[in-house]
Amino acid sequence: MPDRQASARRAVEAIWRIESARIVATLTRYTRDFALAEDLAQEALAEALEGWPAHGVPANPGAWLVAVGKRRAIDGWRRATLQDERYAQLAREFDERADASADAPWDPDLIDDDVLRLVFIACHPVLSREASVALTLRTVGGLSTEEIARAFLVPVATVQQRIVRAKKTLAAAAVPFEVPPRDEYPGRLSAVLSVIYLIFNEGYAAASGLEWMRTDLAREALRLARVLAELVPREPEAHGLAALMEFLVARFPARVDAGGNPILLADQDRARWDRALIARGRASLARADAIGRGRGAYGLQAAIAECHDVAPSVDETDWGRIVVLYEALGRLAPSPVVELNRAVAVSMAEGPATALRLVDELVASGALAGYALLPSVRGELLARLGRSGEARAEFARAIAQTANERERAVLEGKLRALP
Repeated sequence: MPDRQASARRAVEAIWRIESARIVATLTRYTRDFALAEDLAQEALAEALEGWPAHGVPANPGAWLVAVGKRRAIDGWRRATLQDERYAQLAREFDERADASADAPWDPDLIDDDVLRLVFIACHPVLSREASVALTLRTVGGLSTEEIARAFLVPVATVQQRIVRAKKTLAAAAVPFEVPPRDEYPGRLSAVLSVIYLIFNEGYAAASGLEWMRTDLAREALRLARVLAELVPREPEAHGLAALMEFLVARFPARVDAGGNPILLADQDRARWDRALIARGRASLARADAIGRGRGAYGLQAAIAECHDVAPSVDETDWGRIVVLYEALGRLAPSPVVELNRAVAVSMAEGPATALRLVDELVASGALAGYALLPSVRGELLARLGRSGEARAEFARAIAQTANERERAVLEGKLRALP
């Protein structure tokens, strides 16, 4: 029995990690109440933890969790004696489909739409950008408040307060569960693109935990980007974001070894990169360019990723072009992270000494304090310059600042490799 319970618990955790956004989105559409939907999903999860060890995992666990959540909603309405026409109609519709839905496969089109609606809700103009990001990463990305706080270098309590306030604000504003009319797109599109990008980033390189990548999360973000690009075909940045993700996901087969250990770009077997995804990325970037409004921040990042994906090797990469693209990105969307990445490109195009001066300026500014990649990059540059003692100190600092176990192991390997 203990083995069966442990197996069922692992199944519940895996299903929740993969399907939580769809489950909450479906229940939100059903109840028209975001906070209630989250509570119902958690109640369904608790029922699964109690029932699956005894009765086994259902054939379609995601649909099972949704069905339980809907039943809990109806029970709540009954207890509240809400016997109006809306309740009666919802209950009739559910009772007619309940048995079938528990064993039926997911309807991908319906669920996909629900998740996109959930993103649009979280990016409603009544919320601040900080609240939108925190709420979306929590509900769609499935990140804990601790992970979100670590990613943005803010206290956990601050993230918790943002999420609670965001839910209350959405409820008070009676925000409808729907994609907004087209005339409201400009007010939300930037935030929607931003949160999808952040969700992808967490999947591409997890901020914490035992795994270097969360491929399920990254691929979900890519799917959302594709759907959004079709929804707004005349928005170049939507195509640029989709292109960027296509190029990066194409490398996934070569980014980790059989044990899940990271393989850095210079060591990846490029023959294992997904050429079909690279072709899709180039097509998306071409669609963005064809609109004729110039490349935005996502389009420029996609162009940088394209340079890597089409190069036969690291040495044959057009590093000069990548430096120029980073300079353009830095003018369009100034960021210390962009400057750090530019320094890496400069080190390949012009040498580590020039790049080290750029990195030292970032260190002096204090803009990336606590960001593990800063001492990691500085350690690499110092090692290439033969300054092993200083490089050792930088790698030790980076190890202390990272919360991802796989990334820490890579840094420890670099530290051990120093002469």
